[in-house]
Amino acid sequence: MILETIKTTINDNWPVIVIFLITMISLRFFYFKNSREKYVLYKEVFSVFAIIYIFLLFQLLTKVELNHGSGFNIIPFTEILRYEVGSKLFYYNVIGNIVIFIPFGYFIADYVKSKNIFPALFISGIVSVTVEFVQLNIGRSFDIDDIILNIIGGIIGYLIYIAWQAVKSHLPKFLQSNWLYNLLCLIIIFLIILYFLKSMGLGVNL
Repeated sequence: MILETIKTTINDNWPVIVIFLITMISLRFFYFKNSREKYVLYKEVFSVFAIIYIFLLFQLLTKVELNHGSGFNIIPFTEILRYEVGSKLFYYNVIGNIVIFIPFGYFIADYVKSKNIFPALFISGIVSVTVEFVQLNIGRSFDIDDIILNIIGGIIGYLIYIAWQAVKSHLPKFLQSNWLYNLLCLIIIFLIILYFLKSMGLGVNL
């Protein structure tokens, strides 16, 4: 259910994503052409992915769902405990709210470059609260449990970033080289292009 929702969100927004990608590629091309900054493909791709992820995340979180009643829950764990562990609703509403914010926490840590957990904790919290207030005003509900789960996801993302940095520093130089990461990015880009071609109905089978 979670993956299907994410896939639907991507399919609904692929025209905007394509336009954004072309715009960013053009801007960055001329930026590097007229500056002395060193171009690193995987870092550029990572930055673009971060922006697209955040855009899709907020599209998903602010989507008005039909037959979704509005409400206001400020009692922690009320909704979390309402779902049976292992049920579809548990995975969608509990695990899903954690998972979708894990990349958010990772991107925060990578952007801020801080070993302190506070930026990831604070930004995940303030963004989650903002999202819930927006949802309350577009026909959805304000739920303190969603905020708790989102913050947990952000913290997990931060911890993954810290763990990766610790592991990366001990890897052989071969596994730390830019060309290897650039190659992996090219493979990912190729797969994404195939996916978008399929979304555009051009008959490309993945």
